[in-house]
Amino acid sequence: MPDDHAAQGTVHIVAPFGRDAPSIASVLEGAGLATRVHAGLSELASVLDEQAGVVLVTEEAAARGVDAMLQALSAQPPWSDLPFILLRSPRAHRRSPVEGLLPRSLNVVELDRPLGSISLLSSVQGALRARQKQYLVRDQVQALADNRVALMRSDAELRLIADAMPVLIAFIDRSLHYRFANKAYETWFELTAPEVIGQHVSAVIGESAWATPRPAMERALAGEESTFEVRWPRRDGQQRDTEVRYSPRFAADGSVDGFHVFATDITVSKQALATSRQHAQDLEAMVAERTRELETQMAAREASEAALRQSQKMEAIGQLTGGIAHDFNNMLTGILSALDIVRMRLEMGRVDDLERFLDAATTSSQRAASLTQRLLAFSRRQSLDSRPVELNTLVGSLQQLLRSTLGETVRVATDLAGTALHATLDANQFESALLNLAINARDAMPNGGELLLRTSAVVLADNAHVSVPAGRYAVVAVSDTGMGMPPEVVERAFEPFFTTKPIGKGTGLGMSMVYGFMQQSGGYITLDSRPGQGTTISLYIPQAQAPDAEAPAEEAPSVTLGAGQSILVVEDDAQVRMLVTVVLEDLGYQVEVVGDADAAIPILQSPRRIDLLVTDVGLPGLNGRQLAEIARQSRPQLPVLFMTGYAEKAQERAAFLDEGMGMIAKPFLLDEFSAAVREAMGAAVAASP
Repeated sequence: MPDDHAAQGTVHIVAPFGRDAPSIASVLEGAGLATRVHAGLSELASVLDEQAGVVLVTEEAAARGVDAMLQALSAQPPWSDLPFILLRSPRAHRRSPVEGLLPRSLNVVELDRPLGSISLLSSVQGALRARQKQYLVRDQVQALADNRVALMRSDAELRLIADAMPVLIAFIDRSLHYRFANKAYETWFELTAPEVIGQHVSAVIGESAWATPRPAMERALAGEESTFEVRWPRRDGQQRDTEVRYSPRFAADGSVDGFHVFATDITVSKQALATSRQHAQDLEAMVAERTRELETQMAAREASEAALRQSQKMEAIGQLTGGIAHDFNNMLTGILSALDIVRMRLEMGRVDDLERFLDAATTSSQRAASLTQRLLAFSRRQSLDSRPVELNTLVGSLQQLLRSTLGETVRVATDLAGTALHATLDANQFESALLNLAINARDAMPNGGELLLRTSAVVLADNAHVSVPAGRYAVVAVSDTGMGMPPEVVERAFEPFFTTKPIGKGTGLGMSMVYGFMQQSGGYITLDSRPGQGTTISLYIPQAQAPDAEAPAEEAPSVTLGAGQSILVVEDDAQVRMLVTVVLEDLGYQVEVVGDADAAIPILQSPRRIDLLVTDVGLPGLNGRQLAEIARQSRPQLPVLFMTGYAEKAQERAAFLDEGMGMIAKPFLLDEFSAAVREAMGAAVAASP
């Protein structure tokens, strides 16, 4: 059994549902408080005595009935006013007002749930402090009662004890005159104890305040314990929240000859209670907001997990490496074998029929270039020339090309949106992507069928599509009436080098190239297919504002000869450096060639004439773009032509190039390179004799 001191500080907990009681006890015990958990108010009533510190009860427990507890409380001594803390249910779930749960005569503090541990602990500690004051009063009153005869002979000793108390203590007789008052009256009412004794209550507390305590005084004179709260002004002008208790005193014959007054300043505890209620409301609002955030995060997480699974499938590095090696070995065999035959025949003095082998080497080289471009598209690292386009016009212009490519057994149809669909993308790469999808559709229809290209504008809300975020999109859908795909093939459709075609009939990079191009262009791709019901692949492209005016179409360039202009070539690959130099010299230009930026900078900073800087982007050390910036410091108008096979920072041309700069992708043909040089030099070439 705990000693009296520990028992007086015990928090009795009645919270029968769930883990409410263990959770509350854990918080309080963590602060060093003693707790005792009861299954219900009836169990509490069986052990309740005057040593209890505070009762913490939930609204659900109180709703089960409080009669047994009230009977136990009625047996407690008059000085005892056991504090109760009632934990109310959230407002939306309350079943009855508090008046229907605990009587108003009880010392009850209400706290709304959900409740933070700090607010709970603060309220419990405040109630325990109030209870300790009751024990202090009890002990002093008991001491007064035990020594009443002695104290009557020693009024000075009685006053000494009462004056040491931190509360108002007085005795008022039946005529409502003060017969005793402690020193606290001087602090509260600016009246000394001798000035209070003999005065009528109304003269001490003021006529304006007289009406408030009068009913309670009358009940006390009738033998009824009475407690109430009142606000009295303090010296500093602030209000003092006060708990007043009137305890009747019974004479030897059982009559009431007056009542004791105990008044406690509860301003601090009231403020703490108000603060805890505000904290509870704030916490409730925070919980509601956090709940909404979690719901949003859960939806986003599901979408992210789906996207992650798709992305992981794209990371098939082993399969990608094997596929590249296989296809490149075939192409290199065609190139090397053709060149070996040409060299062998030249050594033999035979020059007839060499063009056939050179054409074979060129064809293999172009296949290798196409494969490289597809790899860059798949990895989203190709250099894009994104410009404003109108998708209805672009899709419509492809009909003739598709008809000639797909053959007579496939009927090509279009269903274009009634309004213009503007987007920003690389038109050539987009056409290549549609052509890849069309060829796949043709192969899925060996006996012929219909290919439908449909355009539309859609607005997607949040979570409307698992793999496409919310936004405004222009959608280009490619549908066929082919054999369709089972789910296991759909799952792998965008994997690199995955194909269902026979060996030698496809590289397996077409779909992955389209996927990579859409990702790099800020768009998304979806695939809907079922066996026997055909396939629909939809390209979701972010819509853009209509351009102010469309640029005129450029004419196809032809090979253009130079007129002795000076060109500085910076290329780290020896073979590419040699070939570019030969091409430029054959075109009539004066060429100076170096292998890196460090060798080029002194030339650029010298006074010699340079009409054009041709540089690879991916140089060792300083890259080509950084070299161009250094060159522009001393030659602000110097034209620059970048050559790139792949450079991560050159993926988006519009952001990479400044005024007077151009770019050409490796590998390139003679006429393409000639036109790029001519265009890059601009006015410098046009002004030459």
